[in-house]
Amino acid sequence: MIRILRVLRKRWRIAVAIFMVALMAYAILLPRELFHDPASTVVYDRDHRLLGARIAADDQWRFPPCRTVPEKFTRALIAFEDRYFFLHPGVNPGSLLRAAWQNIQEGRIVSGGSTITMQVIRLSRKGKPRTVGEKLLEVILATRLELKYSKSSILAMYASYAPFGGNVVGLDAASWRYYGIPAEALSWAGAATLAVLPNNPALIHPGRNRELLRQKRDRLLDLLLDRGELDTLTWRLALAEELPGPPLPLPSKAPHVVDRMTATQPGTTAIITIDGYLQEHVNAIIARHSGRHGLNGIHNAAALVLSVPSGEVLAYTGNVPGKAHGNDVDVIRSIRSPGSLLKPVLFAAMLDDGAMLPGTLLPDIPTIISGYSPQNFSMTYEGAVPAFRALERSLNIPAVRMLREYQYDRFHALLTRMGITTLNRPPGHYGLSLILGGAGMTLWDICGLYAGMSRTLLYYLEYAGYAPRRNIHPPALLTDSAEIVSGPTGDPSLSAGAIYLTFEALLDVNRPEEESGWEYFTSARRIAWKTGTSFGFRDGWAVGTTPEYVVGVWVGNADGEGRTGLTGIETAAPIMFEIFGIMPPTGWFTPPYDELEKAAVCRNSGHIASPLCPEKDSILILRRGLNTAPCPYHKTVHLDKEARYRVSAGCESLADIHTEVWFILPPALEWYYKAKNPLYRELPPIRRDCQGSTEISMLGFIYPEPDSRIYIPVGIDGTPGEAVFEVAHREPGTRLYWHIDKEFTGTTRYYHRMAARPGKGDHTLRVVDEYGNQAAIRFRVESEK
Repeated sequence: MIRILRVLRKRWRIAVAIFMVALMAYAILLPRELFHDPASTVVYDRDHRLLGARIAADDQWRFPPCRTVPEKFTRALIAFEDRYFFLHPGVNPGSLLRAAWQNIQEGRIVSGGSTITMQVIRLSRKGKPRTVGEKLLEVILATRLELKYSKSSILAMYASYAPFGGNVVGLDAASWRYYGIPAEALSWAGAATLAVLPNNPALIHPGRNRELLRQKRDRLLDLLLDRGELDTLTWRLALAEELPGPPLPLPSKAPHVVDRMTATQPGTTAIITIDGYLQEHVNAIIARHSGRHGLNGIHNAAALVLSVPSGEVLAYTGNVPGKAHGNDVDVIRSIRSPGSLLKPVLFAAMLDDGAMLPGTLLPDIPTIISGYSPQNFSMTYEGAVPAFRALERSLNIPAVRMLREYQYDRFHALLTRMGITTLNRPPGHYGLSLILGGAGMTLWDICGLYAGMSRTLLYYLEYAGYAPRRNIHPPALLTDSAEIVSGPTGDPSLSAGAIYLTFEALLDVNRPEEESGWEYFTSARRIAWKTGTSFGFRDGWAVGTTPEYVVGVWVGNADGEGRTGLTGIETAAPIMFEIFGIMPPTGWFTPPYDELEKAAVCRNSGHIASPLCPEKDSILILRRGLNTAPCPYHKTVHLDKEARYRVSAGCESLADIHTEVWFILPPALEWYYKAKNPLYRELPPIRRDCQGSTEISMLGFIYPEPDSRIYIPVGIDGTPGEAVFEVAHREPGTRLYWHIDKEFTGTTRYYHRMAARPGKGDHTLRVVDEYGNQAAIRFRVESEK
């Protein structure tokens, strides 16, 4: 007896050990992740509308796993596949017995008796043969699956990985491919059709087995009616609905965004900030304008719309639809020459520095700086132009001279702080050309920069005059703010007051013909905007901002080919204004009065008015602008009784001298200014007996400028070239005598230009007129080129 007990005890221990091993095996039998299939990249807009998707790495349309299953599909699937799904523990013994009896009667496998849970297991164990052993393993794994996951999660797995014919996997992909709508929007007929498909996916192919598919769908609809899931009217309407046709293309509203997501976060679902309806309108506007531009050989265009308060991307059209002319290139992220788009930033920076006021006269004369000779688009010169007018008209020479004063290394640092990410070379590499598009930039960065400026001004009052660091940041494309491409978050660097005055100047830019007469409409939108055109007519830009939106547009050719007429004003600006036209109207920025002050300025010069200024305007300026120099151009002039000649006390009696205030520009500025301004009054000539007694400069150098460095070219044959020096004289008919380093060079009259060949090193150029008036400058010849 004792021996029997010992044997039983030993066998009991073995049985317990076997049971524990089996229990452990059961616990770890189910993989941590059932499915490792690659997924399609799927992108939705801010309202969860599909913008586009890309096929998975294994060439299957398989959307990322869904979390919930639409009610109609759930009820149709359970009615068709597993009536007792919510009651059984993963296995339905009755179904298994019924399937076994049917298979015995038929002599072959005609039914598996699998529950939805068992089908999930079979889907995860791809390619396994349908044997009794495999069926037993599926039973075990199904019960384990039920212990680990909820019924709703198991349904979601089935809906995510069930085959729906061809290369379509999962309910979400099937709904879009066959019906062109999200699964939540399926009708009862659509839900029933997709519920029967995984049982025989080949039925979906058009032209084959269509009647069999309809019969299976209709039987399921009858069953749903019998079970009270459908009312009679819904049932009849469902039976009358046609079967889906060939697979449909997925929406492609923002293909370049989807491509970028596929490259950086493949196989994920992204909810992005884009407004789907606005995106469609912007796409249509770009396509329509591009049709016209194509007649001129301009094939590409892009547009970006941002929300100013949040920085969110509302529309992202990376290029014109198609692939014939490089349309698959995402131009929004491409580095291109921005032309004049940075001039407003420099304008604001100069105001902030107290280096000028909005209307300060700037020189617009021939300029050569260390061999660099900028030209205005019109190839003409204004002589002198108010700063805001130079910005409105996008004059290049005043901008270059402003940058020279501000210093290009400071401007390089400012742009970097404000979010320009493409300045990857030292400031000296770009030099003064930086202000004219000499550094490549992206529409993404440019729009982010304008939005940052607008945001700084918009939130000025909210933050009691303090511009928080987070106002300057890249555009946000993902709703969770996890950017596809990150960028710097910079210090604003520009004051709200300077930005406000800059935006006010940008309101008056001449709009394109499509917008002619805009200022006469009471409903006209107030938009601060700027265009840009790159060298060689390769890029046309337009960027505009309001307190709510920034719209940026680029037009050109992705391969960089230039075309005549490819300018920002002609190609990009009309698109920008049309995009603004489809968005809700907005107000205008509130002036940051804490940083601004009313000041009297000279109407002619734009400087702080001096006591001599006869006409003054009261305008808003930055407070630090009060410290700028008063008007230097209004001076007291002494004339004879008839006001025909200038005289002095040395040649005329005090009783016969008539004193008058005169607006006098320096000779070099005056030479070009008077040709553009017929109301400009030239000074009367000096009376012959009074020559040499005037305090007003008669001579001014056009080239070179004082203390400049010049380069003298070398001819093709190696012979040294010449430098051409130029001066302006208030009385052009006066003879001028030229000297370089005390050596007489020549005489000029009317056209005061002199060619010379000074050697390398420092030199002094002195010019004396026939009446003894003179001017001199120093310059340096760096080398011969």
